Amino acid sequence: MSFPKGFYWGGATAANQYEGGWNEDGRGPALTDYTTGGSATSARYLTYIDVNGNPQKQRTSIVGTTLPEGATLTCLDDCYYPNHLGTDFYHHYKEDIALFKELGMNMFRMSISWSRIYPTGLEDKPNEAGLKFYHEVFKELKANGIEPLVTISHYDDPVTIVQEVGWENEQAIDAYVKYCKTIFEEYKDEVKYWLTFNEINSMLMMASFVPNYPKEKTALAYKQLHNKFVASAKAVKYAHDNYPNYVMGCMIAGLVNYPLTCDPADVLYSQQKMQDYFWYCGDVQTRGAYPASAKRTWKKYDLDPAFFEKDAEILKEGKVDMFTFSYYNTSCVTTHADAQKDGVGNLSMGAKNPYIKYSDWGWGVDPSGLRYILNEIEDRYQVPCMIVENGLGAYDKLEDGQVHDPYRIDYFSQHIKAMDEAISDGVNLIGYTPWGIVDLVSASTGEMAKRYGVIYVDMDDEGKGTLKRYKKDSFAYYQEVIKTNGEKY
Repeated sequence: MSFPKGFYWGGATAANQYEGGWNEDGRGPALTDYTTGGSATSARYLTYIDVNGNPQKQRTSIVGTTLPEGATLTCLDDCYYPNHLGTDFYHHYKEDIALFKELGMNMFRMSISWSRIYPTGLEDKPNEAGLKFYHEVFKELKANGIEPLVTISHYDDPVTIVQEVGWENEQAIDAYVKYCKTIFEEYKDEVKYWLTFNEINSMLMMASFVPNYPKEKTALAYKQLHNKFVASAKAVKYAHDNYPNYVMGCMIAGLVNYPLTCDPADVLYSQQKMQDYFWYCGDVQTRGAYPASAKRTWKKYDLDPAFFEKDAEILKEGKVDMFTFSYYNTSCVTTHADAQKDGVGNLSMGAKNPYIKYSDWGWGVDPSGLRYILNEIEDRYQVPCMIVENGLGAYDKLEDGQVHDPYRIDYFSQHIKAMDEAISDGVNLIGYTPWGIVDLVSASTGEMAKRYGVIYVDMDDEGKGTLKRYKKDSFAYYQEVIKTNGEKY
């Protein structure tokens, strides 16, 4: 057994998928509040009124979309918006935290909804009701011996910041830093661990997943991403200067690739994809500087290096203290056009790997890939590391108040074993918070059917259900893992 004493065992959620209370107590809207439900085979849509007053829908993703000029976001009567309710942590937080304590968790990863604190992001003063809600949550966590790990921005920036200001403008940086200063001071006695942006490299996903994605959109995404790096660095430096007990982290989507074949072209392509979509963001936030490969990327998209290099000192001063990331699957990349694709529906990460199994959503189940990337992260950064999302999205069936999910237990067991082996390899892994510890709305598909939790919530894809919580078989399994500090996985 390799897990160190004091290892953080927990679970992860996000306000926009879990919290609910979308229009209560002064909270402002986020893009997800205008995003319809979808499925593995049907897209999610942003809904709006066009310049001529006609209701419209436009396909979107977890990183948003660009609306036509003159469009006004609105909720349409004939559409269902699953993020409005999530699974209602807003009114069930005491019940859920009691279940977390029963599970044995000593860390809970959650996010603060920016628009609950600053409804548009541009107000001079914060929303007191929003501040109060999170005080109550942190108070409850403390009473139950659970350390909060707080994501500051998790796919739910205020609509005004995203649609009207835009992350390509420095005004967004200023608004984010103001928000950070507010919550840093407000919760200085309640929160120690902070993550600046969830899966910050997700802004580049469209270029990675969608064939022939417009070059100009990717170029804009790199500029917006740079401003998020600057915002993160400024927040981290401010925290270090004013709250020396704070532990600040990045959060990177674990887009882990293998070459499909031993063709040197595939090996080189895999290396470049890792550089472009994983190390690019990890290096800036953890090393405080862009990697050498960034120059190739900027040239590819006709970007002026001076735009990225002008903030070099800020990025250097705002290095994070720990590296955190999500890990669900691996994918293969190839230059061979006839390769079979992975994924389901419209979401393909790459080529299908013949040596691993796949989930119902076409995601490759690969615990060895977790050990592999943990070792790569350790060798590159040599800072404490956390896996803050991991898990199996699956169809669960509630029968007689029970959910039998041996497939999830098997997934957990394999990945916790890989973590154990990585620690034996020398990786400084300090925590594990599997995703959706309580069932919540899927970010990519907007459905409830894709469940991750060890706690089942009675809610379906149409928003029907009692919201009653049930412990799945995986709850007892994970409870034993935590109780034995990973000895029994």
